[in-house]
Amino acid sequence: MRVRRGLVVLVAGASVFSLAALTALAPPPQSSASESGQGLSQAALAGGVSEQQSLQVTGAATAPRVLRDEFDASDGLEVLSAGTTNHDWAKLVLFMAGFPTTDSNIAVMTRWMRQENGPDNWWLRNNPLNNGWGSGGGSGLGSYDTLVTAAANVGYALHGNPGYSAIVAGFSSSAPTSQIEAAIWASPWATSHYGNGSHWSTSPVPVVASPAGTWG
Repeated sequence: MRVRRGLVVLVAGASVFSLAALTALAPPPQSSASESGQGLSQAALAGGVSEQQSLQVTGAATAPRVLRDEFDASDGLEVLSAGTTNHDWAKLVLFMAGFPTTDSNIAVMTRWMRQENGPDNWWLRNNPLNNGWGSGGGSGLGSYDTLVTAAANVGYALHGNPGYSAIVAGFSSSAPTSQIEAAIWASPWATSHYGNGSHWSTSPVPVVASPAGTWG
């Protein structure tokens, strides 16, 4: 019986010793971020160190020079209206009709002009596409006061007649030239329908200037 009591006392004593040892070895509780910051601030101030930093610039210092590209903005209508050639007029028509002035669109427009009046006198009656809209000639044989007026009326005609909707869609999306040309042939623009393409040439159109005064 004494032996058992001695063991109980010994075990209890060992438990107390173990708890004390664990408590001594446990790390101290960590402080929060705000508490750590406050402690650092107080320590820095106590040591004569200021947290505020400043930068002094001498009077000789200069800011670096920034170079920017220079450019001039021009009114597209004003520039295109001052043209002289058949290719200039093709661009003006596309611009005034709200179509992209892409190379493919310009190619179709100049080919179309060639089929109507030929490249050497494309400005005939100031009506390169023989457009009857607003020209006083229902068959397309009317005339305009200037080539600028003629360009505007081509846009009115294309957007104003549902029969030209496929042409408008083709120019608007800068579709392949063959697609736009097929739409022109199928439209009511020319009663011959250009022989459904048999009277249509896809060769390059030479650049030809119109006489003075035709642009207004």
